[in-house]
Amino acid sequence: MRQLRIRVLVGIFVVAGILSWAAARLWDSFGTLPGVPVAAPIVLAVIATVLAATALSLRARLKAQRNREPDAKGVDPMQAARAVVFGQASALVASLVSGIYAGVGVFLLIDGLDAGPRRDQAIYSGASVVAGVAVVAAALFLERVCKLPEDEDEPPGASRE
Repeated sequence: MRQLRIRVLVGIFVVAGILSWAAARLWDSFGTLPGVPVAAPIVLAVIATVLAATALSLRARLKAQRNREPDAKGVDPMQAARAVVFGQASALVASLVSGIYAGVGVFLLIDGLDAGPRRDQAIYSGASVVAGVAVVAAALFLERVCKLPEDEDEPPGASRE
């Protein structure tokens, strides 16, 4: 399994942001821009919490297993692999969604925040971007926790797939 690259996540974020900014401009010129749901930052924050809790749980269990504690509960390799896949998928989707909300938020900031609803939408967009960044950070932390140590027999830079 390949590691997530931060460049890829940032690239997705930037491209989605630019496209959503352009789409928001176009949509607003034809009519009313659809609102940012209030639940967006909440859902992203819940996903970030689940990923962080999973990472902390796996880290504690792996540490107990490494220290050979008597009551240590082992980590099933398939469970760890599923957690990493969930984290990677969450990070990719969160970078896309955060980019979309960032583009909409930038459009709202440039367009002006005179109206109350537009200001609220900009706040929801900003909160969604922050929660999306938290998802990406938690996913990268989970991936780091579940990373296998390098083999001493294997030369550096060799891939284990």
